[in-house]
Amino acid sequence: MASQDWAEKDFYKILGVSKDASDADIKKSYRKLARKHHPDTNAGDPKAETMFKNISEAYSVLSDKEDREQYDAIRAMGGGARFSAGGAGGQGGPTGFEDVFGDIFGGGRGGARRSSPGYGGSGLPPEFADLFGGGGGGFGGFQAAPSKGADRTASTTISFGGSINGTKIGLREPSGETIDVRIPAGIKDGQKVRVKGKGQSGSGGSGDLVVSVHVKPHDFFVRDGNNIRIHVPVTFPEAALGADISVPTLTGDTVRVRVPTGTPSGRTLRVKGAGVKTKQGAGDLLVTIDVAVPQKLTKEAEEAVKAFAAATSDGDPRGHLAAKAKL
Repeated sequence: MASQDWAEKDFYKILGVSKDASDADIKKSYRKLARKHHPDTNAGDPKAETMFKNISEAYSVLSDKEDREQYDAIRAMGGGARFSAGGAGGQGGPTGFEDVFGDIFGGGRGGARRSSPGYGGSGLPPEFADLFGGGGGGFGGFQAAPSKGADRTASTTISFGGSINGTKIGLREPSGETIDVRIPAGIKDGQKVRVKGKGQSGSGGSGDLVVSVHVKPHDFFVRDGNNIRIHVPVTFPEAALGADISVPTLTGDTVRVRVPTGTPSGRTLRVKGAGVKTKQGAGDLLVTIDVAVPQKLTKEAEEAVKAFAAATSDGDPRGHLAAKAKL
């Protein structure tokens, strides 16, 4: 861009800095904006390409002390001063600003380029070479890095046992191909399994297949994190006098659980390590006691219950409720 055009653009505004900004502030702002709008990271976006060109122009002028002074003088005069572009032999007065990325965007005046020692032929200031992988090697056009194909998604529903022990399922493609998906032991409802390389293809390789796993509920076992909750009925004598009872576990075996004397209905007992087993460890089996009440009593059992009631008539389990219910 020739210097006669400097009055038409506000380079300070383009870089987002004030007119008295320091060299460090100008450099910091340019670095941030160049990274954001670089064509390598905005392939096919003409707005980003234009913005990148503009901020490059602005930095080239404001980072050069002499050019910045000329620019400030022209802006101060409201664009009243004009400078000719000058020819190949450098005649015709000050040449003003040359776009450091002229080769990229077909810029440059009459084939002339501003001398910028140490730029390596790329037009990129060496202090910003790390922004775009070194910045060297000549910019004949921005080459986007090979991109990986997009991921695909799918969902599947497995049994509760399959979630506990792990399983393998087959997902059928429209082409008829079957993709084997290994479900790890201990997976939770809603978790995802990633199958590498089974997504959409791309120049940088194929994406992945991401499978959402849903687990069918079980009639007896209820998962709570890595713990397993179950409800186990006991008789009144077992709850009142205490007992050793046998309860089922996830493995299909049983485990002995001690019901303490005087256990009320609703109390939960814990069996360490009998829950869901994962690589991080094992949860527990949480056994909630439900005291079973007989629906039918024989004559003999009814007499026994009446005798028990008479023997314990001095105790009222609801005697404390009135005090508790006071407002």
